[in-house]
Amino acid sequence: MLGAVVSSASASSGGLRLPFPVFASAARRTMQMPLSTRRPLAPPDASASSLAPSESTRRPWLLVGLGNPGKIYQGTRHNVGFEMIDFIAESEGISMSTMRSRALFGKGFICDVPVMLAKPQTFMNASGESVGPIVSYFNVPLNQVLLMYDDLDLPFAKLRLLPKGGHGGHNGMRSVINHLKGSHEFPRLRIGIGRPPGKMDPASFVLRPFNKKEQEELDFAFQRGLEAVRILVEEGLNKSATFVNTAQSQVLNS
Repeated sequence: MLGAVVSSASASSGGLRLPFPVFASAARRTMQMPLSTRRPLAPPDASASSLAPSESTRRPWLLVGLGNPGKIYQGTRHNVGFEMIDFIAESEGISMSTMRSRALFGKGFICDVPVMLAKPQTFMNASGESVGPIVSYFNVPLNQVLLMYDDLDLPFAKLRLLPKGGHGGHNGMRSVINHLKGSHEFPRLRIGIGRPPGKMDPASFVLRPFNKKEQEELDFAFQRGLEAVRILVEEGLNKSATFVNTAQSQVLNS
């Protein structure tokens, strides 16, 4: 799993932490397929009083993508969590233009449900130093904190949504759990990046960019991830997990 990857990278490079930012091309955006019909976003200056009671009292979801900041890490496998957040932000018209708790941060609505998006800029291995303070400041219930990150143990471009679990060797998730007082009780969307070919060092593999065919497959995975997030915030985790996991279960278990 990825934790082992990052650990080996640290060992071989004198403890170097691996970073991660954005990588969503304009070409990808123009090829997006229509999914579920989105309700119009509330105008930026809309007050809570202009929303229906059930909407104005809803707690916001916190959606976090893990990765490394810096241009050198854009478009690499270790940064698919950042890319998933960028895809959601662009699709839903949410600006990620502010910094909060060492993360690129934005607020908006998905299906009329308030959401916050975050991309920690601490480097992967210290992600919790950003996520923990955001969760604490906004008092977000852990069952409404969704972490999105790369997974070596899933086939490429496959998704798996789980309600809770350990870090699985992923050092970014290890850091987040540590800064949430050891709690594992938050959902996570794992994005498969596959295993390195032959005897390639996993630490080198996760920093490789995608080829054209892989990028096309990933675009469809992001579309599916976006739809899963829409279902999650509007209808709950069980329906979203069924949508994400059921269709892929035969492939993943074969």
